[in-house]
Parts: sequence; structure tokens; C-alpha cells
Amino acid sequence: MIDILHAEPKHRSGWEQLWRQYIVKFGAPDMPDNVIDGLWHRILDPDHAMQAWLAIDPESQADAPTVIGLAHLIIHPHTFSLRNVAYLEDFWVSADQRGRGIGEQMMTALQAQAKQQDWTRLYWLTGDDNHGAQRLYDRLAKRDHSVLYKIDTA
Repeated sequence: MIDILHAEPKHRSGWEQLWRQYIVKFGAPDMPDNVIDGLWHRILDPDHAMQAWLAIDPESQADAPTVIGLAHLIIHPHTFSLRNVAYLEDFWVSADQRGRGIGEQMMTALQAQAKQQDWTRLYWLTGDDNHGAQRLYDRLAKRDHSVLYKIDTA
């Protein structure tokens, strides 16, 4: 069983290594260091809406934890309820750790956190070509048939 923990300063190195894998895969390999640093500061700021939950290899040393999965959440108000909702913006398990049930363990831990914090919903998007992730998500959640639109302003 792996540990799913809220990010702490000691996780920075392992988190960044995994985050850099993720941004290469999803088209942002040249993300500047100051943006990565800013993201980490947001994650650690208890007053910020962003959180990071990390899967830690239980075989790793406590002072140098090996991060094998990450989940970035944005907690925000909801117009249909006075309770908050959680948007899962990023979800990643290291490629060399896949097939071990880590993604499912992480999603189960996030669902438990949502219940504990009284969030009314945990929701996310995935690429229509991300079939591996969809197999996991279809087992754990109800598929919504919304269509995403976006306008980039930068």
C-alpha cells in the first residue's frame, strides 16, 4: 500500500521530477523555472485554493521521499450549493509505476478527502484519446457528456 499525502516542503524534489515528466507529456516542456517555483509556492500556501496530493513510495526514505504520483486540486465555490467543489486539474502516475493500482488508490484517497472536507463534488477532464486513464475513470466515476470550450487570452 502506498502513502497518499498532502504535499510538504520535503516533497519538492520528488514532486518537481514528476511534474517535469507531466509537462513534457502535455506540451509544456519549456515551462520556466519561475512558473514551477510559483506553482510550488501556491501548493504549500494554506490560504491558496490549490492543493497537491502525492503518492509516496513506502520503500523510500522519510527524509528523501520518492514521489510516484501527483494530483493537483483547485478547491472552489459552486453556484448550485454552498459547499465547495474540487477540480482535479492534473493527475499523473510515473510511467514506471503504472499497472500497480496507484491511480486507483490516489482517486480513492481524493474521494475520501472530498468527503472529509465536505466538498460536494470532485470532477475532472481528460483527453478523448487518453484511453488508459478513461478505463480507470470509467470504473470509479460517472462519465459526464459535457463539451469543453475555451478561449485563450494570452
